[in-house]
Amino acid sequence: MIKVAFYEPEYMSGKRLIYSVIASKYNDKWVFVRHHLRSTFEIPGGHIEENETPDEAAGRELMEETGAVKFSLECVSTYSVTQDRETRFGKLYFADIIEIGPIPDVSEIEEIAFLDNLPDPVTYPEIQPFLFKKVLASLKPDS
Repeated sequence: MIKVAFYEPEYMSGKRLIYSVIASKYNDKWVFVRHHLRSTFEIPGGHIEENETPDEAAGRELMEETGAVKFSLECVSTYSVTQDRETRFGKLYFADIIEIGPIPDVSEIEEIAFLDNLPDPVTYPEIQPFLFKKVLASLKPDS
């Protein structure tokens, strides 16, 4: 069983952050990508490199996976994924993409989809729907 938990953006777990995941919109559509080794779509994101901040990784991954060249980036939450008694942490972002160019040659992305909602099936069905819902909740005005 997989458990996804959310924390304040500035939360420090004491463990190294591993992932930056970026739920993104372009022209009022959600942006999803398909890795060349997979048949399903997913929210853009990837590993935080050594000597790279989560914010830097988010910008790099967004550019590499979608071709985004002009965008705003906001951290929504620190999150954790616990599976088989191992917990890994990452940062979840929202990006409003203003301009997209070609996907760089170094990208592992085969295809981009611009959709109204999360695709079904999604690559990580026990994780990505929770991340997507968290971003949606963060975009709703407080009542």
